[in-house]
Amino acid sequence: MQTSATDPAPLAPHLARLNPAQREAVLHGGGAEAAGPLLVIAGAGSGKTNTLAHRVAHLMLQGADPRRMLIMTFSRRAAQEMTARVERIAREVMGAEGEALAGGLGWAGTFHGIGARLLREYAPLVGLDENFTIHDREDSADLINLLRHELGFALAEARFPSKSACLAIYSRAVNAQAPLEQVLAEGYPKFRDREAELRRLFAAYVDAKQAQGVLDYDDLLLYWRAMVTEAGLGPEIGGRFDHVLVDEYQDTNRLQAAILLGLSPEGRGLTVVGDDAQAIYGFRAAEVRNILDFPGLFTPRARVVTLEQNYRSTAPVLAAANAVIGEARERFSKTLWTDRTTGALPRLVTVHDEAAQAGYICRAVLEAREEGTALKSQAVLFRTASHSGPLEVELTRRNIPFVKFGGLKFLDSAHVKDLLAVLRLRENPRDRVAGFRVLRLIPGIGAATAGAVLDALAGSGIAEALDAVKLPPRAAPFWPEFREMMLSATKAPWPAELEAVRLWYEPHLERLHEDADTRRSDLLQLGQIAAGHGSRSAFLTDLTLDPPDATSDESGVPLLDDDYLVLSTIHSAKGREWRNVFVLNCVDGCMPSDLGTGTSAEIEEERRLLYVAMTRARDALHLVTPLRFYTHCQRARGDRHVYAARSRFLTEAMLPLFERFAWTAQGTAGAAARPQVQPVDLRARMKDMWR
Repeated sequence: MQTSATDPAPLAPHLARLNPAQREAVLHGGGAEAAGPLLVIAGAGSGKTNTLAHRVAHLMLQGADPRRMLIMTFSRRAAQEMTARVERIAREVMGAEGEALAGGLGWAGTFHGIGARLLREYAPLVGLDENFTIHDREDSADLINLLRHELGFALAEARFPSKSACLAIYSRAVNAQAPLEQVLAEGYPKFRDREAELRRLFAAYVDAKQAQGVLDYDDLLLYWRAMVTEAGLGPEIGGRFDHVLVDEYQDTNRLQAAILLGLSPEGRGLTVVGDDAQAIYGFRAAEVRNILDFPGLFTPRARVVTLEQNYRSTAPVLAAANAVIGEARERFSKTLWTDRTTGALPRLVTVHDEAAQAGYICRAVLEAREEGTALKSQAVLFRTASHSGPLEVELTRRNIPFVKFGGLKFLDSAHVKDLLAVLRLRENPRDRVAGFRVLRLIPGIGAATAGAVLDALAGSGIAEALDAVKLPPRAAPFWPEFREMMLSATKAPWPAELEAVRLWYEPHLERLHEDADTRRSDLLQLGQIAAGHGSRSAFLTDLTLDPPDATSDESGVPLLDDDYLVLSTIHSAKGREWRNVFVLNCVDGCMPSDLGTGTSAEIEEERRLLYVAMTRARDALHLVTPLRFYTHCQRARGDRHVYAARSRFLTEAMLPLFERFAWTAQGTAGAAARPQVQPVDLRARMKDMWR
């Protein structure tokens, strides 16, 4: 059939597979030139990552230089997935030439990763040592703890915040760009009378970091924001990029939003993608107002494109989720819809207590498994990690394997931190947190000797410092090997340097840990990761900013079962999906949490949490409401059972959208009568075992 002259030109294949709203977002601006600001409101399951990848690819195919495109996500894995999708699209359209073009996307990563890269490049211009090291959260807390003791705050008569609380307060003030007084009043009222001491502590913390040539996570954003707001550096850095594209914009904090405005004050070439209805990270200082206020930041206002077609859930699940978020006080208007019009109503399940809740879930999970839904395709979500305790006990009793997300991270393992501390000390001999950790591995070395060694390292070369130290007798036998390792590591090419460090550390691993064989697998994995990096500096930076999961059995992943049920906090579940989803404790006190009802903003975030949980479900959704549950550590009344009301977010008007279901455990027999027996004292038998 011939096409008439009036028919529209056929769409390119990579555009034809997009729905109209996605295509509108991809084609914004029309060509390769930097267009005005664009906000894409991407509802749950609406294909936002696919849309953003197509926009990047389309800009390149229209002539945009990939080397001048900055793509920021909230995990390195997401950035890698984004660039891989762009390469596939470009290859589809232009073949090998397109794939090679997409290979030029050199600026894709996390906010912190991009910040670290820019700071390495501009360090001499902003007063930083080019060899700065980056502390993770635990290292930062340890440095603050040293300063707490040096300033005498830890020994004060009245309670002073712990090292982790001090770091949390500091980080909140930095990322929220809020005065310390406000941070204390809103989040830490019991420490309001400590404001003056905290100011002294934080000033000393900044001084110590600068003296030791270290940065923490927050510094990577703080320095970056400072650079883009400098009259000389700001235009220089912003001028390097024609297009800036940001995923998950609803999760940005005020500091990150300020960085974006510094890069593109007028919004030229700026595209942000996100969903205000999934803004659930307020506890990390994420600011939902960043996305709500984005259009009005520019003149003319930013263009807003809304993605409402959902490719994940059934229509009944979406109807219930739409109803919950529809009660939000302020939001971008959207109604998710789907072509999957069939499906069962989501269940609103009433059970007697948490034990019955666990019983219901176990039964429903196994029934679904018998019908063909694997355990890994099912998930149980909860507001707080402690809520899953009774369920975990029941799953274990019934021999149902499970994984609980949010467990130990690779860098949280003591043995991995030990090895990395040696590398960080080699990278920066002034890093006292790393130095103390390394030196305390050697038997006989205490705080005083370690401090003397580190003082010497800060003032002279490594060999001279290690030779000058006056060693305690117990440490002397271990010192030659330590000295040889520190000096030989500088001569070995990367990643052979890591192997030299590991061989020195293994005897200490055997001495310090009973499960040394299990932990050794993590160290071998570390070597494999190191092989993918060109230098020690690049390795340390990447591993600190985006650590992998642990391989040891401390990580909680079942090693003997290929199939297992997923347990996860709602926060950890964001961005994922399962065929069947169960949400625990959909009652006031848990959803919303008692701790999340202090302000209207907190209540709205709790509503969004329930919405995120509901929209993880593809086929079946179960909201479980126990009539009573156990509360822990209530100061006034102690641990106790309390009677619960259905979550305020599930109103009477919404009930027709659910299948109401009351579940009672069947076939449970009462406790058998205890037979009468003569008492016997077994204590003597226990003693006889050792006679």
